[in-house]
Amino acid sequence: MSESKADVPEPLRDEPFEPEVLSSDLVYEGYVWDVRSDRVRYGDGEIVRQYVAHPGAVAILAMDDEERVLLIQQYRHPIRHRDWELPAGLLDIAGEEPLAAARRELAEEADLVAAHWEPLVSSWTTPGGNDELIRVFLATGLSTAETAHDREDEEADIRVAWVPLDEAVAGVLEGRLHNGILSIGVLAAAQRLRDRS
Repeated sequence: MSESKADVPEPLRDEPFEPEVLSSDLVYEGYVWDVRSDRVRYGDGEIVRQYVAHPGAVAILAMDDEERVLLIQQYRHPIRHRDWELPAGLLDIAGEEPLAAARRELAEEADLVAAHWEPLVSSWTTPGGNDELIRVFLATGLSTAETAHDREDEEADIRVAWVPLDEAVAGVLEGRLHNGILSIGVLAAAQRLRDRS
C-alpha cells in the first residue's frame, strides 16, 4: 500500500517526534558512551527501548585541488578490521562547536589544516540502536599543520592515503569499502561536484 503524495512532506524530510518518556534508566556507564533503557508511551501502549547515548561526532571529507580525498585506515575492534575511513572524532569537549571539532580532528588525525570549510552531509549512524548524529564537513585549501600530533592506541599506526574521489566512490559501490561515514561522505562529495559543474 502506498501513501498519497499529500501525506508526504514537501520537501521530504525527517520529522521530530517526542513520545512521553515514562522512565529512562542508565543501564551502563561507559568511558566514551552510555547505554540507556527508556520506557515510552507509544500509540495505545508502551514500549521499552535500549540504546547507546552518544555525544555525537564529526567527520571530514578533505579534498585537494586534484579531487583526491584523504582516507585513513585504522583498526576498529568491534568489526576486527582495519577499515578505510574519513578523519573523524567525537564531540566530547563540552561546548565545542562541530566545526571547531572538525578542525581539531583534521589536525589530530592527518596533521592538516584547511582554509575552506562547508557542511557536506549529516547522518544518524544507527538510529535503531544509538542517537549518534555525525556531521560531515568538506575541507579544501589544505596545508600541513605547524605541529604534528602525537598518536596512541589505534591512532598510533594510522595509514594515510590520497585517493581520487571517483576511485573512492567505486570502492563503495563495488562493496570494497564498507565504512558508512566514508560511504555517505564520498557519495555526497561526488554529487556536490556534479551540481557545481
